[in-house]
Amino acid sequence: MFYCYGISEKGNTRRHNEDAFMINKIILSHSEIEGKAECPFIVAVADGVAGESNGEKASKLSLQLLSNIKYSSQTDLKKKISDIHENIRSYGINHEGSLNMQTTLCALAVDENGEATFINVGDSRMHKLSGGELTQLTKDQSLVQLLVDLGEITPDEAKNHSKKHVIISSVGNIEQPPEPQIESFGKLEENDIILISTDGLSDYLSDEEIKEILTKNIPHRKKLKELVGLAMKNGSKDNITAIIVSGKEQ
Repeated sequence: MFYCYGISEKGNTRRHNEDAFMINKIILSHSEIEGKAECPFIVAVADGVAGESNGEKASKLSLQLLSNIKYSSQTDLKKKISDIHENIRSYGINHEGSLNMQTTLCALAVDENGEATFINVGDSRMHKLSGGELTQLTKDQSLVQLLVDLGEITPDEAKNHSKKHVIISSVGNIEQPPEPQIESFGKLEENDIILISTDGLSDYLSDEEIKEILTKNIPHRKKLKELVGLAMKNGSKDNITAIIVSGKEQ
């Protein structure tokens, strides 16, 4: 049994919330939910791509399609993400005002044996706190991350780069399919914490700030509210959505 808490809000400046999250197959935005999940399960966040048609629809549809998966250790996650992409791509082509609608997708899948796998398309992120150490599990599929990998800019330069929000892989893009990052990372220990967040949170918090809040001796829901509040205080200009998952309710 795993404790889950999720929250999504439009943030400081956006008029609409193009983010959404899923816990126990319930899909929400502009809201929060607390619950428990039994293995097998999938929780996820999605961030509709700004500047493309109907990002809000794309994020929610991706999670609706994800919720239909009967997940197990035998599930071909790469094929499932490809199917979700094709469904969203087709929807966009066939519905007025939705052409080329796109979304990021970042999910935690835990199978019937308790084995955890992360799925990532785009620049939403997953972090793991274990034994007091914070690790970013996912790698941004973004232009600035590519430039960092090529050695053309430094990680510090990437933080304020003018192309910071340009992603190079997304769900729904009519021109190219996503290349999802999918990786198993073993069983979660009771005191481990998984944080899944859209860039409205992760882009405005340092790893040190995230670690400081996640290691506090307060309930997980309060930790998440503090993270969201600090991101807004730090000047987040985007929608903010995040989920905490832990083997222990605190």
